[in-house]
Amino acid sequence: MMINPPAVQLYTLREQLAAGSRLAVLRSLRGFGYGAVEPYDVTTDPEQLRDDLGEAGLTACSVHARALDADADAYLAGARTVGAGTVIVPSVKPERFADADSVLALARELSEGAARAADYGLRFGYHNHWFELESVIDGRTGLEVLADATDDAVLLEVDTYWAAVGGQDVPQLLARLGDRVRYLHVKDGPVTRDDPMTAVGQGHMPVAEILAAAPRAEWHVVELDRCATDMLTAVRESLEWLTSQGLTSAAAR
Repeated sequence: MMINPPAVQLYTLREQLAAGSRLAVLRSLRGFGYGAVEPYDVTTDPEQLRDDLGEAGLTACSVHARALDADADAYLAGARTVGAGTVIVPSVKPERFADADSVLALARELSEGAARAADYGLRFGYHNHWFELESVIDGRTGLEVLADATDDAVLLEVDTYWAAVGGQDVPQLLARLGDRVRYLHVKDGPVTRDDPMTAVGQGHMPVAEILAAAPRAEWHVVELDRCATDMLTAVRESLEWLTSQGLTSAAAR
């Protein structure tokens, strides 16, 4: 049973955030029943982002940050400023999953990143796309090889849609990954690489089965990389569907 409120990745609403008032967008999310967000920029005035989140009545469940490069400390400090407890690396170049040596090198970097994050009082994780699942190393997906090679302090945020695009039976994948999965990106659509996504519940993803397969996941984060319909409407409809199916509970308004 999920005890945390439903969350949304702010990258979903990047165009709305760029075009208007961030506080207005955040207040809309709170009005829909979301209780948390996952920011993707915590180095551009994190103090103001923290204040906007507080004004809207939202918390930061985690942040996406490329915290493996020279700017890692700035990302970690920004995450702490906005009140997030976890920093998640959103992506790496696909060639990092070309072979076993490449994956092991990435695993070492992530483990080192987790140790650095711990100095800030933060957890550290990794978020997949499709190529980690298309990669096969000794009969296993690259993501599973990575999980086994990293320190236990490195958690996983499984993007369920991209895992399906990568050819996986997502519930079975989640069962194999087990307790390392602490965040799920919940999204829906035609399960193709380039077509627009849909509001959750309007596509082909077996969402209920997926959520049931990761009982230790602490956060369910709605994310739509792109959508053919109005994005704010899709975000609202996603939460309405999840609530109607008993898969989450909207945060009290």
